[in-house]
Amino acid sequence: MKVLKRLYTYIKPYSRHFYLLIFLTIAIGIIGPVRPLFVSYAIDDYVAVGNYQGLLNITIILIVLLTISGLFQYAHTYLSGWLGQYIIKDIRVKLYEHLLRMPLKFFDKTPIGRLVTRNVSDIETLSEVFSQGLAALIADVLQLIFILVFMFYMDWKLTLVSLSTFPLLVISTYVFKEKIKQAFNEVRTAVSNLNSFVQEHITGMSIVQIFNSEAREYEKFVEINKEHKKAHIKSVLYYSIYYPVSEVIQALGIGLIVWFGAKGMIQEHTTFGDLTAFIMYLNMFFRPIRQIADRYNTLQMGIVSSSRIFDLLDSKEQIPNNGDYIPKKLQGKVEFKNVWFAYNDDEYVLKDISFEVEHGKTIALVGATGAGKSSIINLLTRFYDINKGQILIDGIPVKDYELNALRNNVGVVLQDVFLFSNTIEQNINLGNFEIGRKKIYEAAELVGAKSFIERLPGKLEYNVMERGATLSVGQRQLISFIRAMVFDPKIIVLDEATSSVDTETEELIQNAIQKMMAGRTSIVIAHRLSTIQNADKILVLDRGEIVEQGNHNDLMAKNGFYNQLYNMQYKEVVG
Repeated sequence: MKVLKRLYTYIKPYSRHFYLLIFLTIAIGIIGPVRPLFVSYAIDDYVAVGNYQGLLNITIILIVLLTISGLFQYAHTYLSGWLGQYIIKDIRVKLYEHLLRMPLKFFDKTPIGRLVTRNVSDIETLSEVFSQGLAALIADVLQLIFILVFMFYMDWKLTLVSLSTFPLLVISTYVFKEKIKQAFNEVRTAVSNLNSFVQEHITGMSIVQIFNSEAREYEKFVEINKEHKKAHIKSVLYYSIYYPVSEVIQALGIGLIVWFGAKGMIQEHTTFGDLTAFIMYLNMFFRPIRQIADRYNTLQMGIVSSSRIFDLLDSKEQIPNNGDYIPKKLQGKVEFKNVWFAYNDDEYVLKDISFEVEHGKTIALVGATGAGKSSIINLLTRFYDINKGQILIDGIPVKDYELNALRNNVGVVLQDVFLFSNTIEQNINLGNFEIGRKKIYEAAELVGAKSFIERLPGKLEYNVMERGATLSVGQRQLISFIRAMVFDPKIIVLDEATSSVDTETEELIQNAIQKMMAGRTSIVIAHRLSTIQNADKILVLDRGEIVEQGNHNDLMAKNGFYNQLYNMQYKEVVG
């Protein structure tokens, strides 16, 4: 009920359609049970006495009732499906909007396939709550109530006889409900696992093939798919048992009605019309009972999916956007004051980090893999929040900035460039149509990418395909530079920005970097120390701590960590 109440909040915008659906549900519940009553009258009052005109009149009434019932059924089915699709559209949009605001920490620990399952499969299951579950379940229950009312009205003794097999049906339905619920839960889990595996391994297919793991991954997939198959077969098994059992119970009930009704006809306290109507009622009664079990389990699947969706919607892991400071003009001075940070509890990856970068200056971060360089960037842009200390921009804590205003002023170029399956233009402006083609071409010319873009079919309209598969590593990197520059940030972050390109492209980019850095605060992370010798300050990080700082000449003179790193790279280059 808690989940259904929550779902009702999404129904409110469509309340008129919902109340019309309720009306149709009640009308269908009444009209269906009326027909056997008219059949009884037709047999006893007209057929038995040879009244042809009366039989014609009641036949016309039955045809009208059937037509109305058919129209109402059509409207009910269409409206319930329509309502379901509009509601899941709203829920899916809200869920995706929620995911867009989740911090990177959440995506670090949550498989993408599971999130895809929540946003696609689980929400599709939820639609069945409206199209085949809740509304249809209510209609079935109402129909059962009205059938019982009419049956008791006609003959209470015959009603009790016809319902004598009902406890058997209730017991079998309850057992079926519990078993199928368990099976459906296993199916949902298996689908989630299958989605996660397929998504992850298709994304990482190059690694699978490079290390000749096709056979091993195939075996893993076969096992996961086998669990998926077993879960579905289990549900099929329960259906294959339940429906024949319910048919036998129904046949037994009809046999008892015929036996007791025939006896009543001999004793002249039961009419042939009543007996015919009761057989019709029993068929009408058992069909919704069987369907109720099925619809109830559809509802249960929807409730399980809804619970998973609402759990995700209720997660409080979002980076709080409580700041309201929107600078008219950002200068770009960056300060870290005694910053401590851990991705997991107290496993600190940054320990008491303090430094500052004046407006227009360049600071470089160097160190071994895992030293904490990229973590500093993630904290500056508030992809993660710090555990202790302060980060300030122009003397204002980053938490006080409105989040969009903060990130609009920090341009980031990452080592692993991600491009969407879209045009070059869309990958640069990211849907911000205020950034025109003139500005894109100006930035492209600055980084030396204009010529390669103009050689492509369609130029800016060229589709780079998924993750930029149709471009080289260097071309993808150049596009990421253009993307950073068109937003005109006051702070530039270059995270291994040239580590994946060849020497010629690197030289091209280095020239562009110098132009891009002019008048901006720049934070550069680089493995190639030759690219940062002109930085105003270099921080050497080791295991989350600053072990050395100064310019290139000062650090070389200290003959410490930096000197050692530089000499190692120099030997590699010479070798």
